[in-house]
Amino acid sequence: MSAATPAKPVEKSNEPWRQRLIRSLLYGRNVDRAAKARARVGLAILAFAGVYALIGGRLVMFAIGADAHGARRAAAQEVVATARPDIVDRNGAILATDVKASSLFGEPRRIIDKDEAIELLTATVPDLDEAEVRERLKTRKGFVWLKREITPKQQQDIHKLGIPGIGFLRENKRVYPTGNEVAHLIGLVNIDNQGIAGMEKWLDNQGLADLHRAGFATDRLQKPIELSVDLRVEHALRDELLKAKEKYHTKAASGIVSNVKTGEIVAMVSLPDFDPNSPKEAHDPDRINRLTTGVYEMGSTFKAFTLAMALDSGKINLNSSWDARGNLHYGKFTIHDSHSLGRFINTKEVFTYSSNIGAARIALSQGVEAHKAFLAKMGQLTRLRTELPESAAPLVPRRWSELNTVTVAFGQGLSVAPLQAVMGINALVNGGYLIPPTFMKRSEAEAAALAKRVIKQETSDKMRFLMRLNAEIGTAKTADIKGYYVGGKTGTSEKVINGRYAKKRVLNSFTAIMPCDDPKYQILVMLDEPQSLPETHGFITSGWNAVPTGGKVIERIAPLLGVEPRFDLPPSERLILAASRATQ
Repeated sequence: MSAATPAKPVEKSNEPWRQRLIRSLLYGRNVDRAAKARARVGLAILAFAGVYALIGGRLVMFAIGADAHGARRAAAQEVVATARPDIVDRNGAILATDVKASSLFGEPRRIIDKDEAIELLTATVPDLDEAEVRERLKTRKGFVWLKREITPKQQQDIHKLGIPGIGFLRENKRVYPTGNEVAHLIGLVNIDNQGIAGMEKWLDNQGLADLHRAGFATDRLQKPIELSVDLRVEHALRDELLKAKEKYHTKAASGIVSNVKTGEIVAMVSLPDFDPNSPKEAHDPDRINRLTTGVYEMGSTFKAFTLAMALDSGKINLNSSWDARGNLHYGKFTIHDSHSLGRFINTKEVFTYSSNIGAARIALSQGVEAHKAFLAKMGQLTRLRTELPESAAPLVPRRWSELNTVTVAFGQGLSVAPLQAVMGINALVNGGYLIPPTFMKRSEAEAAALAKRVIKQETSDKMRFLMRLNAEIGTAKTADIKGYYVGGKTGTSEKVINGRYAKKRVLNSFTAIMPCDDPKYQILVMLDEPQSLPETHGFITSGWNAVPTGGKVIERIAPLLGVEPRFDLPPSERLILAASRATQ
């Protein structure tokens, strides 16, 4: 019987029990160390391969998509934020629209050799300012504009240079197909397509700027803005004013066509004007909109307000008599008539002969406070607000005395914006309703909701009669275009030069309505400092220049406005006054 083999003693490890526990949990027991090493090497290879693949992929994406990324970023900030709706006239003709134009930008961080890039760019596009380009590219910004609105040829030439970090962006550019035609009405935008004047500025003030900032003002979300202006009428008015400006050698000429029943402005021209496609012209101080931002003494056209005030009070009538036998002395001032009759005259003659003395006596018969209250009611003493941001406040006497009432009665001593006077005259002839003027399309029903009665219907009838009578026998005869039953009032105001009235420097105006028996439109023509001609026999008053100009305007625009000619109509005494009495 053999002896038992003694048991082999178990070899104890000096490894701490914590490390043994961790190793056992990670690798288990009896793990092949060679297999474990191979697994570690494989894992390392996979990790490095993944990192290199990620880096390589990012480099490829950056190389392919860097320009697109920059363009998208710029587009979000510039292009979408400057999309503007079309502006059209009442018939749908485009007055302002956006087109796509390429602009040049740089990404300074991506440009390797900036000096070389600057040299190549300025050589290709000579009108680039080298100092300005250098200053912009030396920054550490991610995006800078280099030149806005470059030509396709310039874009092609720069593209061929292949300069890294130089790219192009298609953005919106505002264009005005009609050029100067509606410049003062439309206004213009700046280089970022933001409205800075006229209806363009109004458009931004109506919320377009907020949409830009929010990124919602995209082309497909915006409807055209429809204005009240008629481009055909605008062209005819501007053409006749240009001819008058040249013929009478005037400093300026302006005009308005207004719908008396709705307050819509159908045409508005102020010369000299500008081309909104060339913004530099707009900054010329001589090219202001004289119809809204200028204020002027309107001369004898203001006699219409004076007579309407008195007739509406019921204290006088058309046959009331006024002493015009001699000059009216008031303190150190003397009021006289251009064509003195040297006798008592009635209210109708005050209007048709444009008597300063008669108008002054009529105003004094009503009193200072009544005079002020009436002009305030007619909207002549406060700033007129319309869609156009540009407007001027009237120049009103600080202390309104009897002398002020005397002079304002015939259009001196109170300066208003011409559009303001147009609004008031509309109320005198449309049945007595003051309607705020607008450059947007408006129906008669919408106008009626805004209208405010300021004089009686009977008074309005009498004012229409007086204006028609003035075209039949008074100072507006040369504007009496056959078939359109025109009425009107002339105005000649001496300009104040160095604190004194200058007799040879006048501002002439002519206010016409058609047709007088049922007025639809008012036409205002203004000529600044017209010169005398042989055919005017040395005269420079309104009847010799503004009135014939107004007649030519009426002759051209009446058919465009759908006013049908009517011939062999009875005189105003029978057609207007008789009809007025029959309806009362």
